[in-house]
Order: sequence, then C-alpha cells, then structure tokens
Amino acid sequence: MGEAPRGIDAGTYPRPGAARAEDALALVRVAGSARPVGALLEWLARRTGGTAAVVTGEGAVVAAAPRGPAQDAVAAVGDLYRRGMPSGVTGADRRRTVHMAAVGSGAYLVLDGNDGCRHGTLLADAAPLVELALRSDECARDRRRMADVRAHGREAVLHLLVAGSVTLAHRVAGAMGDILPGPLRVCVVESAGLDRAAAGERLERSAGGVAWVVPCPVRSRHLIALVPADVCGWEDAVLDEIPGCRIGVSADVPLRDTALGYEQAFHALAVARRAPGRWSRFGRHDGLAPLLGSEGARWAAELLRPVLAHEPGRRSDPGPEELLATLASWLTFGAGAVQHLKIHRNTLTARLRLVQELLELDLISGVGPRSAVWLALRLRVPHIPSASGRPADLDALLAAPATLTWARARVDPLAPACLDAVRAWLRADTRLAAGAASLGLSPPGLRKRLVRAEEATGRSLLDAPSATYELWLALTALGLL
Repeated sequence: MGEAPRGIDAGTYPRPGAARAEDALALVRVAGSARPVGALLEWLARRTGGTAAVVTGEGAVVAAAPRGPAQDAVAAVGDLYRRGMPSGVTGADRRRTVHMAAVGSGAYLVLDGNDGCRHGTLLADAAPLVELALRSDECARDRRRMADVRAHGREAVLHLLVAGSVTLAHRVAGAMGDILPGPLRVCVVESAGLDRAAAGERLERSAGGVAWVVPCPVRSRHLIALVPADVCGWEDAVLDEIPGCRIGVSADVPLRDTALGYEQAFHALAVARRAPGRWSRFGRHDGLAPLLGSEGARWAAELLRPVLAHEPGRRSDPGPEELLATLASWLTFGAGAVQHLKIHRNTLTARLRLVQELLELDLISGVGPRSAVWLALRLRVPHIPSASGRPADLDALLAAPATLTWARARVDPLAPACLDAVRAWLRADTRLAAGAASLGLSPPGLRKRLVRAEEATGRSLLDAPSATYELWLALTALGLL
C-alpha cells in the first residue's frame, strides 16, 4: 500500500438515507447474537465483499472473517497505533481500500474491501458495536475466570474439610467471603446433558443461596453441595431446575465428618439412579470404626506406624501425612486420585509403591490389605491412650461381639445368590472375569448380581470402594471368606 493512512472519510455511501438505516438496524440485530464479535465481522465481510477483522496495535489478529487480513493491512494498523490515531484509511488503488477505526484496548476494526472508499460510513457505524461486543466478551471472560477462581478456592476448602483441618477451612472460607455451614448434609448431584457450571448455578439458586457448591475434582458430571442440615425441601426445586439429574444426600453430619458425608451421599446416589423420584437419602448407618474404640485406634496406629515414622530422604519428598493423604485418596477414588490430588500419575504410582514397601502389604492386587488399611485410616486418631502390651490384631477386633452384630447387619439384606456373587467377587480381588468364572457365569451375569446386591444394601459396590471394604470386613468377621 503506497498511500499513507489518512483520516477516515465517510465517502459516498452505496445507497443513501434508508440504506444506511437498514444497515445500522441489521448491525444492532447481529450484535445481539450469542457470538457478537464473530457475527458482526461475518456480516461486515458479506456486506462489503471483502475481509473484516479486529487487529491489535501489536499486530495480533483477535478475530477475522472470512479469512485473516493481509499483512499490509496489519502493518497499516500498527502504523496508526504508533502514531496514536483513532482511525485511518489507505489503499493501493481505487479497486481496494482498507478502512480502520479504533475499538478500544489498542485494537482496530479493519475493513479490507473492493469498493473504493465507499465503506467509511459503514465502518463508523459498526465500530461502536464491535467495541461493545469486545467489552462484553472481555467481561464474560472475567466472569469465567472469577468463577474458576471461586471454584478452585472452594475445592481447596473441601480438601481441607476432608482432611479434617476444620479450623483452617473456616479461615480460608472466611478470606473468600463465605461461611461454612455447621451441621450439614453432603449432597452429590449428578447432571447429564447440562453444562456443569450452569448446573452449579441452578443448584445454588434452588437451594436459596445457602448451599456450598463445589464441582467434583474427580468425576466430571458430579457436583458436591454442602447444605445446612436445617434447610429442607430444596431437593424438589433442584430436580425441577436441572433436568435429568440425580441426587444422593447424606445423613446429618458435623462439619468435621464431611468425608463421611460425601461417602454416604455417593452411596445414596447409586440408589437414586434407580429410584423413580431421582433422589435418595442415606439412612442411619453405624459404621464399624466407632465400635472398635481405643483398642481399634491402637491397632490402627501399629499398622500405620511404618508410614508415620518415615523420614523423607529429600526435602521435596512426601512426608508421612502426605503419604497417608495419597493413600486415602487412592482408596476412595482409585486412578481418579490423580485428579483429586492434582499430581502426575507417575507420582501417584511412586507414592503407592513406597507405602506398600513401608507397610509390607500388597495393596494394588489385594482387596484384603486395602480393606484393613482403609479401616486403619478411619480409626486413626492424633493421640492414642497409652496401654500396656501389644494391641489386638485385626482378627481379634473382628471377633468382638459388637463387630459380629455389625457384620450380620451388613450381610443380612443379601439374598443367597447375591451373597454368593459378592463372595466370589471379593475372593477374586474384585476382578469380574475371575469371579464370574468361579461361579460359572459370564462377567455381565456377575455384574447384574452385584447390581442387585447394591440395591439390597443401598450401597455402591462397583463405583465406591468403601462398601467393598466394609463387606470384606463383614464377611471375614463371619468366616464367610
């Protein structure tokens, strides 16, 4: 382009009067579309028969239609920007003219057309709308960033609650301007066919703004909500607001038992998937850990002692608490612990290998060792009452009368065929093919029986490992494994 940019000239509009009004009305209509910047540039490109683009003074093309602008047009924008000019027009000959107008934030709207100097007025009319559309996009990006920051902050608070750091969780939540509920119900909402962010907004609105909603860091279709225990009836509003969703609700738990509440809600969700009302609440359930008391805590401390006594060789290596947190996450989420802990899968593998070496247990392939360690993590307390002699072993704990009563309550709901299926599956270390072969069934046949066992117990066997650990402990206590 041999001609230097000059002040923008309205020129001769293609059609006078009414035509300009029609174009202005069309531009306003297009600006109201879902993608206003792209839609405006596409309309301008069709209207002028050339190229429409938004280009920054540094030469970056923000958007363009139907193709990117020519290099000489980008260079002309840079020249305008360096000279501080709000608009300009340049062209090599009468057949081609490049019109440019500033649209804020160091960017210019560029019309590279084949109609001489006749698109200046069109550019002048379009530039304010393009600038508004750019600002709207920027505001939308800012809102998304703020929503992401808020979601990450809430996820961090949830991690603290699950780890038992309630005081620190309160401090972080307070710094974010939020208040954590006291006694609460943990709810897991599974949404299908709806953007998870939109589902979260609807969930907060349906719960009256009192729910603490966190996208699940592991399962992409799940939302976790902490709802005050005294808020009732919000489930119906959520089911109406979020089509096709399922809701699992825990029993009332104190804030320090958020991890237990999540586990209960996840099991309730397994029931809700098959319930006509699409939601289910976890019934009262006395776990094994409270029945074992201080003797169980001493056994757990002895089992975990090699990990608790571990001293990392380097400052960057994980310490005892980090190893136990990794172990707890893996026992709950399996391979999903990578997303939960935000670590690389090789890091997860290395930590699990170290824990196995320290405990001298085969955790990867043995459901029995996994069940024992899961129970030990449940029983672990910061300070254990001192007592003489060695603590009881797991067999002695499982033989206690209270444990046997608990075990019968876990197993009694199972029909004989379901009980046989669960026993075969556990004996095969939860491998479907091996368990099915021992019963003379196909793997899908065994899976169907396990699903019936889920329905009978109200617990998720195939998706939530904690029910598997409990059944292994119950069947072992009753001598059925």
